[in-house]
Amino acid sequence: MKEKQIKLPGPDHPISIEHNPVRVVVSVAGRMIADTGNALTLREADYSPVQYIPREDVDFTQLEQTDHGTYCPYKGDCSYYSIPAGGKKSVNAVWIYEDPYPAVAQIKEHVAFYPDRVDEIAERLLTTSKS
Repeated sequence: MKEKQIKLPGPDHPISIEHNPVRVVVSVAGRMIADTGNALTLREADYSPVQYIPREDVDFTQLEQTDHGTYCPYKGDCSYYSIPAGGKKSVNAVWIYEDPYPAVAQIKEHVAFYPDRVDEIAERLLTTSKS
């Protein structure tokens, strides 16, 4: 079996991860799937930024793990979930790196959503309530 190539982010393929200061809400078919004030924004090379949401802020009761898997030489092995409420559009809509490579260790225990496989990934200002 061929060993997987591991690459480090650098000038030719930069990756940055930072805390997103706003609330991120993901919804499908009128259902809230995720809601967090602790998302991480991952920026990788020329790709669109991706919101990684802490696992504890995702409603896994609305997800079904699939057999689909991919590999990224910068991040590692990736597992997928579908969102049954979204139908065919939401197959393999959610991904997670269970054991990401050290260069992106911050995304461990975080999941991400394909924007075209959910209805909305909304970024909203965090509000504080005063009693």
